[in-house]
Amino acid sequence: MQIIRLEALSDNYIFLLHDHKQNIAAVVDPAEAKPVLKKLSELKAELVAIFNTHHHNDHVGGNKQLIQQFPEVTVYGGAEDRGRIPGQQVFLEQGDRVEFADRTAEIVFVPGHTRAHIAYYFPPERSGETGDLFCGDTLFAGGCGRLFEGTPTQMVESLSKLRSLPDDTRIWCAHEYTLKNLQFALTVDGNNTDLQRRFDEVKAYRSRGEATVPSLLGVEKLTNPFLRWEQPSLQSAVKSSDPVQTFARIRGMKDQF
Repeated sequence: MQIIRLEALSDNYIFLLHDHKQNIAAVVDPAEAKPVLKKLSELKAELVAIFNTHHHNDHVGGNKQLIQQFPEVTVYGGAEDRGRIPGQQVFLEQGDRVEFADRTAEIVFVPGHTRAHIAYYFPPERSGETGDLFCGDTLFAGGCGRLFEGTPTQMVESLSKLRSLPDDTRIWCAHEYTLKNLQFALTVDGNNTDLQRRFDEVKAYRSRGEATVPSLLGVEKLTNPFLRWEQPSLQSAVKSSDPVQTFARIRGMKDQF
């Protein structure tokens, strides 16, 4: 399965999954239809699935037009998003599985950014390969999503699920926010040498116009403050020894950054 990253809107990423054998495709979080249709035309591929992580328009804005072009496409989303995702036909819960081509994704229920958010995790096909996580706006490279419909407790529980995946899992998050996320991270975790080094690398990538997605989960564990609520240095920075409160205070600081 080939993963093709498409740029959309001002800073969104859409992910097109392409199976060369059958020349079929699935799309994750189509913010808009145009770049998806352009790539499908280049590939001469048929779109068979839309995998939505949550209902926000910058993740489902292309659904209706894609359905018009491919009436047989199946639209997936979280069970709690019933009535909020255009064209949704399949309502997924924690532990469900969906298949595309010869790979199977495990569904992870990750409320916090929204009450219904889900992620799609494709485990490695064989030993020595990496898994792929499509996590929408729950986990970002260097950050996490705002809490629009969920609580800090929910988000910590959700991020804990993602944090438990293998370190070499590729993180396909839906926005190019990495540089600003790391700029903020340095304000609360400035003595972290892994973070300092990553910031310099990302600054160089962005100066060349290069994408910073996908990231690796192992890198996030070392440098992303929203996965490090148990670290004494971060707890000291926000004056709390409680993990959830530490996370909540860091999230509140980021909201004002």
